Amino acid sequence: MKFACDRDALLKEIAIAAEIISSRNTLSILSNVFLEARDNALTLRATDLKVGFETRLPVEVSTPGRTTIYCDKLLGILRTLPEGDVEFELKDNAQFVIHPRTRKVDFRLKSIDAEKFPEIHTASDDQYFEVSQKDFIEMVGQTIFAVSDDETRYFMNGVYMEQDNGELVMVATDGRRLSFVKKVPGKAVPEFPGVIIPPKVLNLVRKLASGEGNFLLAVTDKNIFVRFENRRISSALIEGQFPNYRRVIPEQQEYELSVSKADLTDALKRVSLLVEKSRRIYIELSENTMAIAAEESDIGAATEEVSCQYSGPENRIALNYLYLSEPLRVIDTDNVTLQYTEANKAITVYSSPAREYFHIVMPMQLD
Repeated sequence: MKFACDRDALLKEIAIAAEIISSRNTLSILSNVFLEARDNALTLRATDLKVGFETRLPVEVSTPGRTTIYCDKLLGILRTLPEGDVEFELKDNAQFVIHPRTRKVDFRLKSIDAEKFPEIHTASDDQYFEVSQKDFIEMVGQTIFAVSDDETRYFMNGVYMEQDNGELVMVATDGRRLSFVKKVPGKAVPEFPGVIIPPKVLNLVRKLASGEGNFLLAVTDKNIFVRFENRRISSALIEGQFPNYRRVIPEQQEYELSVSKADLTDALKRVSLLVEKSRRIYIELSENTMAIAAEESDIGAATEEVSCQYSGPENRIALNYLYLSEPLRVIDTDNVTLQYTEANKAITVYSSPAREYFHIVMPMQLD
């Protein structure tokens, strides 16, 4: 095996592979990246047995072949090399030689036979459907921050995705808040069973995607597959029964207030400086005014009034401030609308004007 390619092009793909490979792998082969050179292309694969990554890039192939190399060291070497072409050669099926054409230096890494590298799951071509990259990335952004990190409730450790009348739905919840978004991302979406997608693969897709054009997406009983440009990404799904999120969504709310997103965001930032582990803030509502307060007996207190449009009863609501500030980061309108019926029941946060998404927050105890 012998090939040459541009250092920067390979470095970019190896860096992605390194993110996927777990540092806690017990199998040494999983710390390696798979390389196969043939037909003037290099195929690169990495996996942690749950998430799989494959990409192809053009290279000059002198001798076809394949092997696996310790990813972390390969990444470190590439980062130290100068820009330009680098030659790679596998000698005696045991040593992987790295030699930049512009320097008198070479590195030799031990390799492991590619036959020992685990297979990466694949889907057949007829299982894929097209999804707008831009819409899919926006949907992930609207939901992923609400995923639970409680490993005892593993069925909430991912984003739930389903098809609903040709539209794509994503939902995430940690039991105290819920984020929902529904879109027709390009063409109508074919039917598939609802699935729970781990955040790791969604973050990877969001990071690598250009946001232009379409993904090819496939969903099976246990895996999800994404194809775009020269990359293929796959992931095992989270098994379990996602909560019936429809029961949490209020059919209607009695009271409504509208406020500037920027004003509310800034007020939360300032007042939350005096919030401790509980993350509790208080929202006091009165005619066209919301007062945001933090009360920590060991530190002090802070209160800020924000103008709003509100004509309901005076009320005091306790909230985890992150459950309000995190949705505000992804809402893409200048104003937001908050709806509620009682101070101790669900609050719904909408963009204003309303878009395809909303966020539900459960209040905390006042004391």
